[in-house]
Amino acid sequence: MNKVWSLDELQVIQAAPELQIAVRRTDGTLHRWTPIWVVSAEGQVYVRTWYRRDTGWFGHALRSRSARIRVPGLEADAAVEDVGEGPAGLRGLVDTAYRDKYGHSGSTSMVGATAAATTLRLTPYADAPACVPTAAPPAP
Repeated sequence: MNKVWSLDELQVIQAAPELQIAVRRTDGTLHRWTPIWVVSAEGQVYVRTWYRRDTGWFGHALRSRSARIRVPGLEADAAVEDVGEGPAGLRGLVDTAYRDKYGHSGSTSMVGATAAATTLRLTPYADAPACVPTAAPPAP
């Protein structure tokens, strides 16, 4: 069973320039950490890749549906859900979140149709240990 991100967790995730994801193998061990861009919209956390493929972190995430994520100040286990462009309006919300966070020109490859089809929602596991606070990011 999954739970929702707390407001504090969402703020920490949204403030991070990147999220690191390590997809869980079937034996419970983790693949290597991979940095990816991350956004939040309407209380949910989303990641995308610029190109949908069955290899690398994305392909492993599609198969395992489970990962560990970390950003400065937070590390947590998460369920991975393939939402693609999702229900009506979701693509627009996630596209806007990418543009707002990474800039209009910087996010170009992440808001096209190809990238939108790769949208994954990350949800914390309710039965996982509490999210582990990590060292806070340095002050700007």
